[in-house]
Amino acid sequence: MSLPESADLLPQDTAPLTELPPPPQAAGEATTEPLMPEVVDHVAVARLYGEPLFSLPQDLYIPPDALEVFLEAFEGPLDLLLYLIRKQNFNILDIPLADVTRQYLAYVDQIRRRNLELASEYLLMAAMLIEIKSRMLLPPKKSEDGSEPEDPRAELVRRLLEYEQMKLVAARIDELPVIGRDFLKVQVTIDQTVAVRLPDVSPVDLQEAWRDILMRAKLNQHHKISREQLSVREHMGIVLRRLQGRRFMEFADLFDTTGGAPVVVVTFVALLELAREHLLEITQAEAFAPIYVRLAYQPS
Repeated sequence: MSLPESADLLPQDTAPLTELPPPPQAAGEATTEPLMPEVVDHVAVARLYGEPLFSLPQDLYIPPDALEVFLEAFEGPLDLLLYLIRKQNFNILDIPLADVTRQYLAYVDQIRRRNLELASEYLLMAAMLIEIKSRMLLPPKKSEDGSEPEDPRAELVRRLLEYEQMKLVAARIDELPVIGRDFLKVQVTIDQTVAVRLPDVSPVDLQEAWRDILMRAKLNQHHKISREQLSVREHMGIVLRRLQGRRFMEFADLFDTTGGAPVVVVTFVALLELAREHLLEITQAEAFAPIYVRLAYQPS
């Protein structure tokens, strides 16, 4: 198992740096503010007590534990114990405490030399392992109801299984895409003041307008027996001629109700054909407002 390693950047027998000595002053010269060194081609590499440093001091001392490289880091005693069990393919329900405890104590003994505060938490788990091992060596105590005594390792196994489940769940959560790490949120601002968009005419609005016109056409019916040939193309031309030279025309004004229901029906079909061929535009300023029809092009 890899352990923390430290690297001594400079020899330790050099004197620690406290503060740079002030520049020498001539006799009788008044104390003034320290002058900034003149810099032409490079900038300060660091600042010490607010003063810029343009080169590293020759007597700079760096402690041996200033740089540590952790080749194998654990998040706590349970993480270390679970690592030892899974690495050697031990059965977690039947942990060989002697081997695991021996390896665990070897690791704790090495980190105790580096960081005693960090090792205290691991020593508590080591004491628990030794206690469980000692209880396994002693004859089991009989329970009052005559049932089998509980395995001393049961509580430790339960904690290890719960920790492993939480660790697996945390790993799955960490694999989920995170905004700012795996993808960025795109925001697009649309200036809606550039063009005013009129609301679209829904089929329900056309149905209501058509029903109103049809009711008015039925009120003007005459009992005439005649056979009239009505052409949709002809009424399409009639509608286009009526709209020429006008900006728009109300939907109801395009229908001649005096001709009866057949003429109204043919005119309505002509309007739908013109709209399908993109020759007409049917618009409405707002909800429940009158419907207007206008040419989709302006003749030259």
